[in-house]
Amino acid sequence: MVGGPWLLVTDVAARMLRAMWVFPLVAALVAFLFAGLLGRQFAARRHGYQLVWAIALVMYGVASLAVVAGVLNGWSELGFEVFWVFGAVLNVPFLAVGELELLIRNRSVHVALYLVLVFLTAYTVSVLRGASFDAVALAEGLPSGKHVFGAGTPAHRLPQLISIPSYVILVGGACWSAWRMRGRPELRDRFYGTLLIAGGATLIAGFGSAFAAIGNLPGFSIALLAGISVMFLGFLRASRPMPARAVAAAS
Repeated sequence: MVGGPWLLVTDVAARMLRAMWVFPLVAALVAFLFAGLLGRQFAARRHGYQLVWAIALVMYGVASLAVVAGVLNGWSELGFEVFWVFGAVLNVPFLAVGELELLIRNRSVHVALYLVLVFLTAYTVSVLRGASFDAVALAEGLPSGKHVFGAGTPAHRLPQLISIPSYVILVGGACWSAWRMRGRPELRDRFYGTLLIAGGATLIAGFGSAFAAIGNLPGFSIALLAGISVMFLGFLRASRPMPARAVAAAS
């Protein structure tokens, strides 16, 4: 047998890498389900943060589908651009603005936050329109933005400029909300749900981004699914209705 055991190991590894598309596909389905539930809440209650979060999760789902297409069919410039815009850059500020809108009940502040989102979206699209894509880097299983756009270019720096500060705001706001709910039995579900949402966001922003930066497709794919799943579980936990006795005690 030509190549012997080493060829067999290489073939198995290649098959495993090709199978990684399953994780981002399930992540996309979870994100779309999550977005659908938030959209239904918005239709019933008309809270702006619910709509902003739903948009962010649709972005996450679209970015995950771009990963599926890239793994199965190879990466194109358009596919990587969709992944970069919706997955690496814009969905986090939308989540952060939703968190701020939940914490700050002031309509003027909400309008200002929406204008910030419009500006960030326009700026991101403008930067990507002028970006150059490295065809060799796109041939990788999970291309790195550093290699695709070039280290230090405006397109490569977008997540550092936009996503990282937004992640700090998102998790900081969630932790502040949890801190305010601590020790209140009637808010126990919301307390743990909020912490789970912060933990899921950290899985994606921390582990997912680290794996993406080094082109580790298995680690990134698993983090993509694990993070959104933990966030979804947190949302379901936080959305549980308070028991009647707890509501009576709180009032």
